[in-house]
Amino acid sequence: MKKFERRPLRSYWQPRYWPTWLAIGFLRATCMLPYPWQMRLGKAIGRLGHRIAGSRRAIARRNIEICFPELSAEERDRLALEHFEALGCSLMEWALGRWASADKLRPLTRITGVEHIEKAFEAGHNVILISAHFTALEVTGRIFREVAPAFDAVFRPFRNPMLTELITSGREIAARKVIEKNDIKSMVRSLREGICVWYAPDQAYSLKQSALLDFFGEPAMTNTATTTLAKLGKAIAIPYIPLRLPEGGYLIEVLPPIDGLPSDDPEEDTRRYLAVLEEQIRKCPEQYYWVHKRFKNRPAPLPDAYADLDSLK
Repeated sequence: MKKFERRPLRSYWQPRYWPTWLAIGFLRATCMLPYPWQMRLGKAIGRLGHRIAGSRRAIARRNIEICFPELSAEERDRLALEHFEALGCSLMEWALGRWASADKLRPLTRITGVEHIEKAFEAGHNVILISAHFTALEVTGRIFREVAPAFDAVFRPFRNPMLTELITSGREIAARKVIEKNDIKSMVRSLREGICVWYAPDQAYSLKQSALLDFFGEPAMTNTATTTLAKLGKAIAIPYIPLRLPEGGYLIEVLPPIDGLPSDDPEEDTRRYLAVLEEQIRKCPEQYYWVHKRFKNRPAPLPDAYADLDSLK
């Protein structure tokens, strides 16, 4: 797979990128608003997205239907709306993470469990900060870097190269550097240099080093490469969970290392990670990234989970 080629943002001057520039200008301006106003604006944008983004709304509804069968139809619809509100807040938070001062962000953020990283290094282990796609992800790294050891962040390129550059350059404000998700060699090099690697292997994955494993009780193609990465990098996996608090602000929870990871069984290691992830998602289900087709690319005879989305739009 071709590696993403970095370019300065100013090189994206062609007309097809002008809407993105307008969005950047708008988000930059929102940083001048008080934080509560920003979150209210984000929720309003999310409600608008819920109304007009029929395909993504349908994907979120299907994922929620699969993962929370105990909810009524009304409860699932409400959770889908709350998820879009969380996505709208994440736009505001991306701007905060890129342009807001640390003095503005610091009082909003509480961090627990950093001692797990320190103890790992004291014991001679390197550290994978194993995480997932929560909507408060982009803003929390800014403050985390002030209290935690240096870390590199793994990213996945988007189809829009300007959007990829925006996300990666934004993450570089918090991370020492960014590493493309298929660049295992660079991840291992960072780990062996004693640099934490932030890594989120929770989305659908159908390439080498993947397996069909249960996610909320439903089979899903899942990345199992964490075991290989941990072994090559002489690392253990410590969960990093960024949450938006109901009263405003953020909680970053660094949890104890996942017991037994790495082992000689990558699938069992991944099940341990998924068990931790599911427990955290249930605390704030609206903040997990439900608009991704988590149950795609499953082999026959499993049905296509997204074959009839029109009924959910």
